[in-house]
Amino acid sequence: MKEKTKKSKKTKKSNKYSKKVNPTKSFQRRMPARNKRMVAECLGVDNMGNGIVKINEQDVAVPNLLKGERAIIEIINKPKYTTGKVVKIKKSSMLRSKPKCVHAASCGGCQIQHMNKDAQKEFKQNIVKSFLGKYGKVNDIIAMEDPYNYRNKIHATFKYGKDKKIISGMYEQFSHWVIEVEQCYIQDSVADKILATIRSQMNNLKIMPYDEDSGEGFLRHVLIRTGFNSKQVMVVLVASTIEFPKRNNFISALLKKHPEITTIVLNINNEKTNLVLGKEQSTLYGKGYIEDSLLGCKFQISPKSFYQVNPIQTEKLYNKVIEMAEFKQDEVVLDAYSGIGTIGLIISNKVKQVLGVDLSRAAIKDARNNAEINGIKNVRFYQGDAGKFMLDRIKDNKKIDTIILDPPRSGSDEKFLSSLGQLKPNKVIYISCNPETQARDISQLVGYGYEVKEIQPVDMFPQTVHVECVVRLEKQ
Repeated sequence: MKEKTKKSKKTKKSNKYSKKVNPTKSFQRRMPARNKRMVAECLGVDNMGNGIVKINEQDVAVPNLLKGERAIIEIINKPKYTTGKVVKIKKSSMLRSKPKCVHAASCGGCQIQHMNKDAQKEFKQNIVKSFLGKYGKVNDIIAMEDPYNYRNKIHATFKYGKDKKIISGMYEQFSHWVIEVEQCYIQDSVADKILATIRSQMNNLKIMPYDEDSGEGFLRHVLIRTGFNSKQVMVVLVASTIEFPKRNNFISALLKKHPEITTIVLNINNEKTNLVLGKEQSTLYGKGYIEDSLLGCKFQISPKSFYQVNPIQTEKLYNKVIEMAEFKQDEVVLDAYSGIGTIGLIISNKVKQVLGVDLSRAAIKDARNNAEINGIKNVRFYQGDAGKFMLDRIKDNKKIDTIILDPPRSGSDEKFLSSLGQLKPNKVIYISCNPETQARDISQLVGYGYEVKEIQPVDMFPQTVHVECVVRLEKQ
């Protein structure tokens, strides 16, 4: 779990098409009628991977279009904005690739499967440049050699489909309509097989999926986590109630079909919320967690643990952090959003001491346990606010040489960054999956006297618009 932060002022984007178009009602009145079809040319691509077309002199974002393409599009007027759906490509770009997945144009899980590998690299490189390029040269993105089946964590939603047959899948982009997906090309293939068995058993045992509107039914979601190196598998059944109909039959059938499953957890979420996991849970089989290894360290991963979803690229990312930070054996390092301790424990043999801080009690408990499992003695984990922790270090006249921060997509808040500016560590290594909020925060750090020394994008999420980036800053 990661620390929630306040909304802050956004950094101005240099990409003309970087903002999602949200026209006003007056603009929508100038739009063609809903379902009207027309031929349009794509003028560019925004940072959400949507093609931009001109309709009545207004920019409209249309998914699944590349710059220079001409297509027949169908106008879709939403309550707050207008978009379009590609009906037929009349002139195709050389950068277009046929998606592996038949749901690529509608599923919210992937947004740029229609771009070939080189186009995806250029797209993400340009996103990072648009936000961070003003601070210096952006290194070439570290791409993934085989950009499929990389996710070690998947989430599926269950609903009734046609003829009362239970289906599972992902939400359509910008909606709560579930698209039936039997094979996902970015997640571990073992998850597809387990989900197929769960659907089959639900149909056989007449276990009802949860209905958001009526509040009736049992199973809401299934979360599956896999260990890349350990091959251990965790299945988390997210239900509306602890009363599990035909539980023994269901669990027995699932384990018989999939002996690779090492633990099954029942999580209860009976609230009207967009959050997947609820607060209450119990272990139905196994230990309630899985273990995996990363760069020589072992980690216990529970249902709510924050753990990078792409282990192959994570090792490249963390190796880049180590290279970029140029750690010395006498350094004291602060891991400001420590989670379950991955970064802190991995770098522990390169420095004098690591101090990990996180708001989540569960994360800190896992981190301390992971330190014990690995026999690491020079790392201490603290539950609390990292900004306050830094201010306390200043009061106690205790220095920090390097700060590593990997905040959530919303970035850090002004209070945290102000504390960092007062603590004045020599180096800051900022990891983020959102270059926009990263650029916003770096702007504040530059105001505190820091200078950007290196910018390295890493493609942690192939086939999607998301990109990871690590930046080194030094105190001037």
